[in-house]
Amino acid sequence: MHVKRETPEHTLEFKVSNFNILVAFLGGFLSLFGLVSYLLKEKFYLSEALISTSVGVAFSPHAANLIRPLEYARGNEIDLESITLYFTRLVLGVQLVLAGIQLPSRYLKTEWKSLSLLLGPGMCAMWMCTSLLVWAMVPNFSFLHALAVGSCVTPTDPVLSNSIVKGKFADKNIPKELQKIIIAESGANDGLGYPFLFFALYLTRFYGDSGLGQTGGAARAMGYWFGITWGYEILMSVLWGALVGYLFQKLLHWAEDRKYVDRESFLIFAISIALFIVGTVGMVGSDDVLACFIAGNVFTWDDWFRVETENDSFQPTIDLMLNVSIFAWYGAVLPWPEFRTNSVIPIYRLIPLGIMVLLFRRLPIVLLLHKKIHQIEEIRQAIFVGFFGPIGVSAIFYLYTSREYLREIEVNGEVREDAAQMLEVMNVVVWFMAVCSIVVHGLTIPLGKLGFYLPRTVSRALSSEQPSDDDDPAPFHVREHIVSEEHELESGLRKARNRSRGRSRDRKVSAPMMPLKIGGKIMKDMKETSRDRRQGKEDSDGGLETKSAEPSSSSDAEQTASPSNNEKPYDTPAARRVIKFPDQDGAQ
Repeated sequence: MHVKRETPEHTLEFKVSNFNILVAFLGGFLSLFGLVSYLLKEKFYLSEALISTSVGVAFSPHAANLIRPLEYARGNEIDLESITLYFTRLVLGVQLVLAGIQLPSRYLKTEWKSLSLLLGPGMCAMWMCTSLLVWAMVPNFSFLHALAVGSCVTPTDPVLSNSIVKGKFADKNIPKELQKIIIAESGANDGLGYPFLFFALYLTRFYGDSGLGQTGGAARAMGYWFGITWGYEILMSVLWGALVGYLFQKLLHWAEDRKYVDRESFLIFAISIALFIVGTVGMVGSDDVLACFIAGNVFTWDDWFRVETENDSFQPTIDLMLNVSIFAWYGAVLPWPEFRTNSVIPIYRLIPLGIMVLLFRRLPIVLLLHKKIHQIEEIRQAIFVGFFGPIGVSAIFYLYTSREYLREIEVNGEVREDAAQMLEVMNVVVWFMAVCSIVVHGLTIPLGKLGFYLPRTVSRALSSEQPSDDDDPAPFHVREHIVSEEHELESGLRKARNRSRGRSRDRKVSAPMMPLKIGGKIMKDMKETSRDRRQGKEDSDGGLETKSAEPSSSSDAEQTASPSNNEKPYDTPAARRVIKFPDQDGAQ
């Protein structure tokens, strides 16, 4: 939209184009979100996916109408789906390479037993449970078609899983080993969703509706499933991902040993691997999602790159920007009107379907297998892992992959009737399940925290009593035994300090002086100690004051340590002070 204003001298032109609006929205949202990101994520425990999706909905054509995705695709819905699919592939590729890099050295090899249970019986049970629920709740829908819908939401989403295994809540409540197995499962099962999906799609094409317009029947469908899906897509993607990860690792080692690579290029290497694999595997039509995860894990097989980039914030920054952008886009393209009015499933069936999928899709099989998975040590952890199996970016990826394939099933130039029904059911059901997962999993932790603290807070306000430390509610802990061990260790250290102070009181000896610098001598000989004390008495302005454990007189109450001879005038605690953000280690 162009708005012109004529003045006596020249003409002013305001270009309120879709591109300018979109860029302004994205920049403004990222800036405003960044100003309160720590408050929202670490204090209120709100996920960035929930916040971004809500903002996208608020500015979508169904609300403020500032973000108009269909106009970006020139009014073509198929082109809009292609844009969403490519954007989703890009985000998944980057996320899965980073997920593979986050895992310790040789993790897929050392933890193959736990992963095989989650990726074998676990995924099969999730697929069948979801498919049965869809078959039961969608009227006049065959079980074969329900298998295709269930396969889209079988993989757990790596993007939404990050909100569970990262941040202050995860650090305090989820053991490290449990975090790693969640990351590994969400990364691997994303690529392994292809066999479940195309098992149903091939049978639908060649066997469904009596194979109308197709030849070969079920035998041809199974031939395609074993040959194309398992051989070409799964096996080839694993080999290509492992090869690319290995070659890039050796090349980076070679360049780093010879000092050919600078720090910025070193940090961006993981992103470049993701882009390379998404492009190359996409050109040959194989499984780029699985290839990205395998490449990331092989790339850091020796743990070198992971350790080198562990404290750098470049990759998490790119990760944040992509996550916020993709979920804001999803909020803008969500088919809200189809949830209420469609020809396949009424809303009073759709809502119970979403709730039952979240409850029964994953939880029963995890409870059944948790005793054989050593990372899940108790029933509370099993409930946590079973409930938090989010549905998000990967589900949308498989949704649009399915719709792209189903449009090719034609009779007389039009989409076959059963394929057309699947197109509508999958679009409504998969999108609705993704919305349910984003909202429910995004609000579970903050509502759980509120449930702990709100009743006690209201009670205190009404009684006007001064709260004591013993009245504080116990926080939710998935790792209760670890927290108790930390308390026992802290208690032991406190008792040791008390015993040390008692011995110092009996001997009338002051505590040793605090070391001023890391790397200097901690234990000083007697001559240096006496000289430091004399200098401290003569120069009251220098050094740091230290108190003895139990001073015997007023003259021994405070000691002054003067700076060492080789210490620079600017090498003081104030000069060495650095800025710490709240979410960094060591920040107060």
